[in-house]
Amino acid sequence: MHTGAVTETPRTPLTLAQVETTARAAHAGQTDKAGRPYAEHLQAVAEGVRARGGDDEQIAAAWLHDAVEDDALSPEWLREAALSSRTKDIVLAVTKRSGEPPEAYAARILATPGALLVKESDLAHNADPARLAVLDEATRKRLTEKYARMRALLGLVG
Repeated sequence: MHTGAVTETPRTPLTLAQVETTARAAHAGQTDKAGRPYAEHLQAVAEGVRARGGDDEQIAAAWLHDAVEDDALSPEWLREAALSSRTKDIVLAVTKRSGEPPEAYAARILATPGALLVKESDLAHNADPARLAVLDEATRKRLTEKYARMRALLGLVG
């Protein structure tokens, strides 16, 4: 008997290897401010999350943390992806919105379970002196101040 209810066939969640492959493909050809392949940043953030005790959902979010913000993957892709709602929530929490004040951005990260660890790892890699050293003085100073301010807003000072 058909009840009229729509039942969704459960999908197998993407593995971390599949998430990594997707993220690398989505950011293919992109480089960071120092001209390095962008995937190196994604890998460093994912490894940082793992080293800080993050779980697989947080590691998956780390691989995807810039995908929507950089238009590498669409919000629709994320919504439909075979990922946990927690992973999706973390990705959306760390995705900067146009014109959004840093205080609002930090508040959203702090209000989203699991997001702070991903952002902490992202900031740690962004502020790595070795990465910043190749930038011009003005850019290095601006970014160092920006990252320090965000760390303070997130309570990560120290």
